[in-house]
Amino acid sequence: MKKYILSLAVVSLFYTQSDACAWSDPDYDYFNLFTQTIIKDKAYLPFLHNYSSRFYGGYNPALIPDDNIETWKKFFSNQLSYSETQNLVYKISMNDLNALKKGNPANPLLQKLGTGFYQRYKEGIDYLIEAKYLEPYMSINFIENENSFYYDRDANRKNATALDYNKTIAALTSLYNAARNPEIKQRYGYQLVRLNHYTRNYDSAVQAFKTYVAPIQLKGSVYFMALDQLAGAQRGLEMNSDANWNFFQVFMNSKDRKESAFVSMQLSDTASFSNIMKKANTNEEKNMAYFLLGYQDFNNPIPMMEKMYEINPDSEILKVMAARSINELERSYLPTYYYTSDAANNPYIQRGKSDNNVNSKDAKTETKAVVKEEKLSFWQKIVRFFTNLFGGSKSKESADGNKADQSDDELLSNPNRIPFYTTSGYGYDDKMTDYLDDLEKFTDKTKEKSKDEYWQIADAYLKFLKKDYKESTEILNDIKTTNPEYLEEIKRMKVLNDIVSQPKIDADYEDHLMKDYSEYFVEKKAVKDTASADNFDYYGEVPSTADFLKDVIANRYFLQGEDGKSFLMNNNLSDLQYNPNSSLVKSVEAFYRKPNKTQFEQQIIAKNMDSVGNIDAFFNTIYGDRAMRLADFDKAKSFYEKARSFAGIPRQNYEWTEKNGQTITPKQYTPSEYDGFNNISNLVFGHNVWESFGSPEAESMKAENYADFPFIKTSMNKLELADALIQLKKIGTGTGEKAAKANQLVGNLLYNTSILGYYRQLFVMDIDNSNGGKYDFWNTDRKKPYKYYYKNFLDTSYIEPDNFDLSINYYQKALKLSNNKEERARILFQMASAEQGKYYQYEAKAPKDFDYSDPKWSEKEDARQKEMDNLKNQKYRTYFAQLKAQYSDTETIKSLMGSCSYFSYFMR
Repeated sequence: MKKYILSLAVVSLFYTQSDACAWSDPDYDYFNLFTQTIIKDKAYLPFLHNYSSRFYGGYNPALIPDDNIETWKKFFSNQLSYSETQNLVYKISMNDLNALKKGNPANPLLQKLGTGFYQRYKEGIDYLIEAKYLEPYMSINFIENENSFYYDRDANRKNATALDYNKTIAALTSLYNAARNPEIKQRYGYQLVRLNHYTRNYDSAVQAFKTYVAPIQLKGSVYFMALDQLAGAQRGLEMNSDANWNFFQVFMNSKDRKESAFVSMQLSDTASFSNIMKKANTNEEKNMAYFLLGYQDFNNPIPMMEKMYEINPDSEILKVMAARSINELERSYLPTYYYTSDAANNPYIQRGKSDNNVNSKDAKTETKAVVKEEKLSFWQKIVRFFTNLFGGSKSKESADGNKADQSDDELLSNPNRIPFYTTSGYGYDDKMTDYLDDLEKFTDKTKEKSKDEYWQIADAYLKFLKKDYKESTEILNDIKTTNPEYLEEIKRMKVLNDIVSQPKIDADYEDHLMKDYSEYFVEKKAVKDTASADNFDYYGEVPSTADFLKDVIANRYFLQGEDGKSFLMNNNLSDLQYNPNSSLVKSVEAFYRKPNKTQFEQQIIAKNMDSVGNIDAFFNTIYGDRAMRLADFDKAKSFYEKARSFAGIPRQNYEWTEKNGQTITPKQYTPSEYDGFNNISNLVFGHNVWESFGSPEAESMKAENYADFPFIKTSMNKLELADALIQLKKIGTGTGEKAAKANQLVGNLLYNTSILGYYRQLFVMDIDNSNGGKYDFWNTDRKKPYKYYYKNFLDTSYIEPDNFDLSINYYQKALKLSNNKEERARILFQMASAEQGKYYQYEAKAPKDFDYSDPKWSEKEDARQKEMDNLKNQKYRTYFAQLKAQYSDTETIKSLMGSCSYFSYFMR
């Protein structure tokens, strides 16, 4: 997470999951490489798999056919197109239709159709006139109850009770009797059922269906529209079994009413399903009942799919279940982050897109990754045998411990090679298991029975998840289809198999990526649509195939020991400011200075060496800062001399206006503002008056006496600061009070720029001392806490810890040289403060073998805290004890007791 100027200051996340974030959306946390929407029957699109809402919504609603429009289109002898029929039925006004009836239409479509159209379809047009009159009233009246304050519908909205009931019933009955076309007659019957349902005359609605709808021997869309209303009336009469069965019939036989019918069924218990199964006589009904049961209880769907397979292996709803099953597996195989939780290498998935993560070190929800064994062909096994036999398994290791030259065998078998299975960490799928093998067996046999290429695609995709890329590709190559959605999925999967199966990403393969797959890596310029605020997506862009491939390549570089390239696949150069870890910075710099970069390296990786001003100055500032923290002032000066043109820590200003939306501009530092290099106050050599990071420096800090050190300027840049420290260090090698003071000032500088100091931001590439992940005491003992890639770089503390002994050593020199008791008291207090830093570092990583789930948590926590307090007093209070024993009578101690409550407590 980045800390932006004029935006939210974000607290970094330390090895925790972010599921707790209120705005995390689980449907943005995997790559969705298998396109669920390729199912042929688009009426089932709402029943595809997702977590964030009850029904899937990632499709164009226009893909689901409107039964009513299709019926009207057929009624009008297909004289009208679908959109024209839609316009006539839903959009053209009642007045326009009356004008057509009178022979003087004004609407362009009706003029085109002409008055002869009315004469030919008179009964249909007359019905539409009546329907358009009734439509504004066709909703049920709201009756208040004890929960009414939850209801937010417009109180002034029209409902069916606003009509003259008797007059309307009489008019519809008369029109019904007058109609000669059976379909139009049935439509009037539908209106009679609907009116009675919406006026809560439920018995009359049931009778109207029996009298006006059922006798007409038509079971098309109008019949099921009326059946939907009948089921609603039966629900009102508490005839729940009958209502469920009729809603079930609507679900099974309609295209555009499946979602509403499913909700209306209220299948909340086993008995409801049992009743439907008892009434199911045909195979189609039984198949649909199994589908609903599988949809409702979706842990391991295979048993239910087997039942559906026995009835009809070509069933479209069986493909829907398969799509949902694959999607569920994808969430465990293709998370957007693979996260390493701690130094013990327990990986779990980082979930959520929030920019406001919570730092919760006690989160114990990590789940260990399970790596499936890669399936090898006979030929691959022979190659690997001889490779190992003749020394191919030997590898060279780079200076930082990363394998720089590994065999194909080692790279392909690396357990950290993504993708691999790991449980998702969501509470509602704790029972989820890896049923990939079972699903693969199921698709394998179904593709032999079904004529639809869908099952071959699904089988190839499951082979991809099992890392059997060769067989997956062979299946894809054998598919013969003209379906454009299938063809697009096949093309994508071939690319996935090619890239993911590549043992090592070398220069030749990078050329191949640019030649054949550049569309997945070369970013296209986004076209900003400002036409509507509705285009704003709260969660950002949905993870794509290109994002997945970027992660795969980043992971491969990481496993190959090319950390700099791995980092830049997922991050910008400027992101190093948030975790300026020395070894990683060196690796990134090595890539920056690499000659003869490939086209892929230039266009895809190096483009992320973004605007930091002078790149050399940026690197040298980071190196100089690290040398300062190590008290190597000569080395720091040498780096700072090469960083004079440092452009400032690259931060951004975020502004938002209603007219222009969000605008992002680079931060421009004022001449007197600290920018990461310039404008450092001489108070950095001072001491705390009180500890308050948010107060102005003049209130929190007090200057020492600098009279003997004229080279300490009121305001300095880092080069001048390093030079001043070099001179102080030299003076400190002498004797007397001046040497004592010089050592004290160096000690102050090191303490004040540590994690505890007011100027803690100076040597960690930060613009101010406001709180954030850089200032947490937890630090990994491992040189590289990452296990897969650097995608989660901004969520993880990755800065070398402070060495408080450095400042303590300078204070000890000052203490030995000083004869002033008051000064010695001040020096001892500073030493005691630095010693607290050592304790905090220990405390942050002290072992703890219990968590909040332990029933004796409170008791164990109290015992542990008591043990820690004892340790603190025994090992980390030496200088406080010395102050209390030898300096209680000094004015310095009396002053400190007034300004430092903790010290006052200790002294008492």
